[in-house]
Amino acid sequence: MKRIPHRGKGIRRTAPAAKPADGSGRSRPRGGGRAPGARGPAGAITEPARTIPVCGARDIVVAGGGLAGVAAAVAARRLGGSVCLLEKASALGGLATLGNVTVWLPLCDGRGRQVIGGIAEEMLRLSVRDLAGDDHAARFIGVPPCWEPGGDAAQRRRVRYQVQFNPGAYLLALEKWVTEAGVELWYDTRVCAVRRAGGRLTHVVVENKGGRQAVAGRLFIDATGDADLCHLAGEATESLDSNVLCGWFYYLVDGRLHLCPCSNPFSPQLTREGGVGPFFRGDDAREVTAMILGSRDLVRRQLDDLRARHPGTDVQIVLPPSIACFRATRRLAGAFTLEEPHAHRWFDDACGLTGDWRRPGPVWALPWRCLCGVRNRNLAVAGRCISAAAGVWDVTRAIPGCAVTGEAAGTAAALAVREAGADFRALSVTRLQAELRRRGGRLDPTLVAEA
Repeated sequence: MKRIPHRGKGIRRTAPAAKPADGSGRSRPRGGGRAPGARGPAGAITEPARTIPVCGARDIVVAGGGLAGVAAAVAARRLGGSVCLLEKASALGGLATLGNVTVWLPLCDGRGRQVIGGIAEEMLRLSVRDLAGDDHAARFIGVPPCWEPGGDAAQRRRVRYQVQFNPGAYLLALEKWVTEAGVELWYDTRVCAVRRAGGRLTHVVVENKGGRQAVAGRLFIDATGDADLCHLAGEATESLDSNVLCGWFYYLVDGRLHLCPCSNPFSPQLTREGGVGPFFRGDDAREVTAMILGSRDLVRRQLDDLRARHPGTDVQIVLPPSIACFRATRRLAGAFTLEEPHAHRWFDDACGLTGDWRRPGPVWALPWRCLCGVRNRNLAVAGRCISAAAGVWDVTRAIPGCAVTGEAAGTAAALAVREAGADFRALSVTRLQAELRRRGGRLDPTLVAEA
């Protein structure tokens, strides 16, 4: 991969590779040398050519089954497209369920205004649907009464519209919600290559228990959280190396369930400054492993501390995270990058809004341009790998932004299949906005203005 000089400390920007002869969207190793970006001893091996079966064609292929991918798949399916959702784990929800990051962050601006609706609100309420009551030790907390229909408007300015959920219950609820919507779900399936032709993706190549196979699609959505599909498809990307140790876990104290949000401090600008190392990047296999191992050591130390603070009691861990809990790894470097100073600015191509989970006040309109591939006309992104930088990346990577951009990408994909020749660039943004509003999206310029 061609490297562009750093634009900031801890950031690596990768330019699109020259188009390879096989149309794969990836640079090919040159004979006898190290593959581009490879580490370790020099050298290479050559695999014999093989024929990969194509396992059918779908209108829309979504890579990644976190909350962004779930929202995208359901949104697209509700408009009638055939949708395949690929997930490398064996459950949906990503960090929210497998990582125990169980806070459905606010749908409001902290000043009493709800700025997010649609599928995001539906998913928030789904997460706590089975709660019989609040359990503050376990941090299972339902919808605040003031945010129920007819709730106290004055109270809404003091209490944010958020919940905390049971990850196991939400995992089961999401799976049922997705399959009942008619989405074709592929678990234990990792995207490992792509095929391109004429400025478009044509196939993703996956590996699973069935071996190596390809899935054809008309439109593709990258909801991997790590911009994996963008990277394979030759889009320009930007990576961070500022992730800290993190591993939220549940534990019992004499049979009573508690949640420990275990993490080293991190910077709200997603830089190393203000964080506590060691630091890790999420696009390197060795560093991913080191981050997981270090985070589990942090969990062990936290358990030792809990036992010291509760002498004579039985403290037992019951649910550690089962995935790497990275906050931000790699994202699309799109035609437009949303930044923190864009708060309270309306964009004509806005496809959603989000407040700031960290403090009351700021609201961002999310431009459709931040979700569109540059090199591939039929590729969009959703979730934490949209084209957003620094402090606003710390906002859009969170659950509300993931659900909002997921619904936007999925809705756009279904409309583009029907009305725009499966081309995101040919899709009318006005048409997309009208459909999102019809579904309950709060695309209102007055909500972006400072309260």
